[in-house]
Amino acid sequence: MLLVTGGAGFIGSNIVAALNEAGRTDVVVSDFLGHEGKWRNLAKRQLADWVPPAELMAWLEGRKLDAVIHMGAISETTATDGDLVMETNFRLSTRLLDWCADTGAPFIYASSAATYGDGEQGFRDEQTVAALKQLRPMNLYGWSKHLFDLTVAERVAKGGRLPPQWAGLKFFNVFGPNEYHKGAMMSVLTKRFDEIKSGKTIQLFKSHREGIADGDQRRDFIYVDDVVRVIMWLLAAPSVSGLFNVGTGQARSFRDLMVSAYEALGTKPNIEYIDMPEQIRGSYQYFTEANGEHLRRAGYNGGFTPLEDSVRTYVQDFLDRPDRFR
Repeated sequence: MLLVTGGAGFIGSNIVAALNEAGRTDVVVSDFLGHEGKWRNLAKRQLADWVPPAELMAWLEGRKLDAVIHMGAISETTATDGDLVMETNFRLSTRLLDWCADTGAPFIYASSAATYGDGEQGFRDEQTVAALKQLRPMNLYGWSKHLFDLTVAERVAKGGRLPPQWAGLKFFNVFGPNEYHKGAMMSVLTKRFDEIKSGKTIQLFKSHREGIADGDQRRDFIYVDDVVRVIMWLLAAPSVSGLFNVGTGQARSFRDLMVSAYEALGTKPNIEYIDMPEQIRGSYQYFTEANGEHLRRAGYNGGFTPLEDSVRTYVQDFLDRPDRFR
């Protein structure tokens, strides 16, 4: 039996789909559903149980699991309720880490590229306490994830309580099916697709940095299927532990992302550039790119899908269909 926290969410529901497709129906999900139709992310799936997050630790008592895949979190970069974020993202993660250490269950958890802050320290997934302490996350979400990475790193350094396998995954800009409930946190492609399809003009930010063209602000966009492949590989490689970047290793521009969507539809790009709001200009990231050396050294050779191919798949197989869910 496997537990997926956050299993009704974006990445979590794609993990559940992959587990089902691999023949695993003994999947337990712990998550909130709310009133936004989030249940549709799992409407095509088979589950062994559903556990409300408030009941999770009690449900775990006396159980044995093949693995805990901990994707559950408050992931909004604009979150402001510090107590709720810390309880959800830090304290629950620590309790699950302890439970896995005590029971011998592998523990795979979601960290985030938000832990890197403005990127001035680079994007190397070093897991030493000294290296992690150099990072300065720029928002509450990133800080909560950073604190948990530090907790794990401290235990590694001091020989503390750890599961036989642990893996923290620093996700970069993930996009793909089942992110529709995320509101403002949806990928820009998902947010703008209906406008692209209807022929409306798409707006991207002008650049306010010398040497960078309008729309050429870059991110490491990674398709959710590639993220899931890394997780499935970890489940099949119990000797691998560590803190890993999960990105393609190739930064691409927001313009590239939008043009790829137009190409997938066979239409001509219709993009205009608008001034970036004054209040975000000072903290806006112009570049993120995962350093994937650590993951490759650990043995992962699955590669990552080129942006144009992943956008084409997402558009043609999901966004441009009546049923957009996996």
